[in-house]
Amino acid sequence: MNLKTKMEKVIHNSYKNIGGIVVRKEGEIVYENYLNQCNEDSTFHVFSVTKSIISILIGIAIDQGHIKSINQKVLNFFPDYKVKEGEKAIQNITLKELLTMTAPYKYKTEPYTEYFSSDSWVKASLDFLGGKGKIGEFRYAPLIGPDILSGILVNATGQSVLDFATKYLFAPLEISVESNVIFQNKEEQMAFYKARNVKGWVTDPTGVNTAGWGLNLTARDMAKIGQLYLDCGVWNGKQIVSSEWINGSTRKQSKGGKLAYGYLWWIIDEKEGAYAAMGDGGNIIYVNEKKKIVISIASLLENNARDRIKLIREYMEPVFTKCV
Repeated sequence: MNLKTKMEKVIHNSYKNIGGIVVRKEGEIVYENYLNQCNEDSTFHVFSVTKSIISILIGIAIDQGHIKSINQKVLNFFPDYKVKEGEKAIQNITLKELLTMTAPYKYKTEPYTEYFSSDSWVKASLDFLGGKGKIGEFRYAPLIGPDILSGILVNATGQSVLDFATKYLFAPLEISVESNVIFQNKEEQMAFYKARNVKGWVTDPTGVNTAGWGLNLTARDMAKIGQLYLDCGVWNGKQIVSSEWINGSTRKQSKGGKLAYGYLWWIIDEKEGAYAAMGDGGNIIYVNEKKKIVISIASLLENNARDRIKLIREYMEPVFTKCV
């Protein structure tokens, strides 16, 4: 059994919720496969991969001068936000803590009801920011918290997150995210998670796009994002985001468990320059600088999906990097 056949057998037997796989090598698509009645036009809710897209947009906003640096205080971008008496910690939190998941929060388990029922998910996240935890300690915030970065983008650029992303990231890469998605009820939200044809980005009731989840992309879109990073922020000869931002984003800034963390990117292997955007269900954009490879895996919703890093490192990379 050759390596490719073995890889596909493992995918078929053990990774049954995969919808699409795209592998790019030397800038070209060298492998593309779709499963579960999906195709190249199918879109997937990529969950926390959205965070890494937000990281790119923060980098672009810094490149353009909308944001001075990641060392700016978070509250500088929300002059009308009133801090409750006695809450000093929130006043010292910077963008860097949000980007590296080292900001403290007041909750032990995410208060989804309060978050989803609030008029502004940005304000709700600000209300939960701070508390007695130490600034600088890794505290991964899956959903409630990252929206503060969306609020910062809106206030710093004067544009919606989707408009800013479309103009400076999506359009240049020919990625189509057509509209905002607003839920009227929980049933619509559950349907969105499972849909395969939505080209949109979720917003809160005020129209601010989510930062920790809520974006839909195709497997090819995801691979383009990976290629952009592998090519130091250049796409078709145009600098989309600075190489300095990419270098900072994809190098160890903090550590959560076994993996290091950059600016909303997971660091897989520091020696090889391997890093990934990862979302629930097994959605992943994987980049390996040494092996010059990009792998995107788009997946259908499944709880406790199998680890894609194991699939990539043990079964996929050997197929496409035999000569490295």
